[in-house]
Amino acid sequence: MMYLCRQVPLREDAEDVLLEVFQAAVESEILPTLKEGKQRTWLWSTAHNKVADHYRRKSRRPNLSLGLEEMAEVLDADDSSVPELVALRKEAYAELRTYIVSLPELQQEILHLRFAHGLNCSEIAQQLGKNHGATRTMLSRSLNHLRSIYRQNRKDQSHG
Repeated sequence: MMYLCRQVPLREDAEDVLLEVFQAAVESEILPTLKEGKQRTWLWSTAHNKVADHYRRKSRRPNLSLGLEEMAEVLDADDSSVPELVALRKEAYAELRTYIVSLPELQQEILHLRFAHGLNCSEIAQQLGKNHGATRTMLSRSLNHLRSIYRQNRKDQSHG
């Protein structure tokens, strides 16, 4: 999270980018198969790419003080689906937060330390006074559990 806060000035935007990284991790088929060092590299790379995406989106919709005529031109030129995409993204984040909150407190804390603070399994284990292997297993199981909840809900939504 500190990296994101240094890259993205508004804390709310940094939190949104963090959620995008976390969502990418939950949806990733590759991440659980990687060794810890490669997972860390994947997360840093994903965070870097999500920050770049944030600035690309922001540059397409500059926050300028415009008159009514200029505003009408910007709105006409802007992609009409952007508000829908923003709403969908916020809905997905809220859904992900709900899934995370449904996990036991220790799993929530491990996920928070891993994704919000960028700690590796050894650092998390040390902070929690736990065994490295047990912490790694719990992180993996937490992500797999979130992934299965996420996929099941996607499946239910497509059928319902």
